[in-house]
Amino acid sequence: MTVDITRGGLYVALAVFGVILYEIRTVLDFVGVELPLIPYMIGVFVLAGIAIAVVQLKGGWRDADDASASDPNDPA
Repeated sequence: MTVDITRGGLYVALAVFGVILYEIRTVLDFVGVELPLIPYMIGVFVLAGIAIAVVQLKGGWRDADDASASDPNDPA
């Protein structure tokens, strides 16, 4: 079983997730709950490493050739 995701897709998803977490941290800081930045950054990098490791263990990245061959919406 392979993970049907491209590298770019995973990186964009991780970036969006990281921004959402940072915004939650900013809102909590505004409310009065101060969270340090360094553990947050370490957590985001650990999450990225775990996600990349899972993709590698599940069969690797989807190549551009695989994507074009299995795309049902491709008119060619």
